[in-house]
Amino acid sequence: MKDESLDQFHRAFSQVLRTLPGAELPWLRAARRSAFEEFNALGFPTTRHEDWKYTNVAAIGKRSWRFAPQRSDLADGAGRLDDREMRRIVDALVLDPAGHRLVFVNGHYAPRLSRLNSLPHCVFLGSLTRALREIPQRLETAIASQTHADGFAALNTAFLADGFAVVLPPGEVIEQPFHMLFLSHDAGLAVQPFNVVFAGARSGCAIIEHFAGMGDDAYWTNAVTRIVADEQADVRHYRLQQESAKAFHIASVAVSQQRASCFASHAFAFGGALSRTDISSRLNAVNAQATLTGLYFAGGRQHVDHHTCIDHAEPHGTSREYYRGVLDGAAHGVFNGRVVVHHDAQKTDTHQANHNLLLSREAEIDTKPQLEIYADDVKCTHGATVGQLDEDQLFYLRVRGVEERMARALLTYAFARDVVERVRIDSLRGRLESLLLAHTKEGERIRELL
Repeated sequence: MKDESLDQFHRAFSQVLRTLPGAELPWLRAARRSAFEEFNALGFPTTRHEDWKYTNVAAIGKRSWRFAPQRSDLADGAGRLDDREMRRIVDALVLDPAGHRLVFVNGHYAPRLSRLNSLPHCVFLGSLTRALREIPQRLETAIASQTHADGFAALNTAFLADGFAVVLPPGEVIEQPFHMLFLSHDAGLAVQPFNVVFAGARSGCAIIEHFAGMGDDAYWTNAVTRIVADEQADVRHYRLQQESAKAFHIASVAVSQQRASCFASHAFAFGGALSRTDISSRLNAVNAQATLTGLYFAGGRQHVDHHTCIDHAEPHGTSREYYRGVLDGAAHGVFNGRVVVHHDAQKTDTHQANHNLLLSREAEIDTKPQLEIYADDVKCTHGATVGQLDEDQLFYLRVRGVEERMARALLTYAFARDVVERVRIDSLRGRLESLLLAHTKEGERIRELL
């Protein structure tokens, strides 16, 4: 990216630096300045970078962005939409009306739209701005000591303003999921959510990270989530991306796992003009387990990219990865799944699979499963498939009286539903099934049959 194209980011950074949450914290001011210097050196990745070979983000750098909402009352969930309309939208998206939820509107926490039920006093669940006031020492390591994989991650640290924070003390298991809902409708706004989860030893929780657009505006979400799972912790993380049709969505989830910890990631991408999600987990101690599943469903001229990395650093680790993609129209999908087994990670057991269904001649997928094995006593497998609907299966349905359009829709739905069935939260699984039907031709007729 040319230097002059960075000018807008320099101007924005100098304008908002002193108004960002936590500006009074010396370590955070230093972290923001350091991150912006790193962004200035890195710029945005280009297709010359191997990890970005198939995803061109030049359009993000060329656009003019704002890094603060147009209205100061957006933090209360107002903005261009009145309270009644906002509540109607939230009610339609909330999975459990009686459950825990934090709602963010155009990058800012909206307390009037959120709901925090009773939790043990030692559990922290709240916005990042509140965490910076009440527990800044817990956030310093997660923010100031993080390494930035690319310019997007560095930019997030420089401009981070809000997001969610979860802190679970040892032994605390929360059964009810935490629903984190990020809503956007401000054209030209660049939102930089930073989220963090600290799960103490033997603790457990489920987190739903949900991004949705409320119109057809072009905006940009650049989200970062950091998760630390201590010894025997069990963290289940769900991502649902339903951005507007013109939106840009860039996100990374980085996980650090300790002994016998369990981490499960379930990522679903339906919206956005261009989206890129990076999910990585490092298994830092023996007997750690990681499961990554995902589904991307794209049409028109959508571009959807998923990069994952499972890093086995110690022995007796187990990982499983299952991703599926359905691409129609002139959509372009990218999947890169990397598994690294280090020299000391003996007795590692890992399996990875990526299957893609192309519904049109113009749809395209670039898939690259990777295994890097430096240990000799391991069990590692991987594979990928790309194809169209199975003609034998179509014939089987046709001879039983199912018309061709319905047969194709049924097979497409069944292919994608394989990933949805792995979701353990009933309300979320039901919502995902509805989204599948909405994105599947003849979906209403299939609904009637179910």
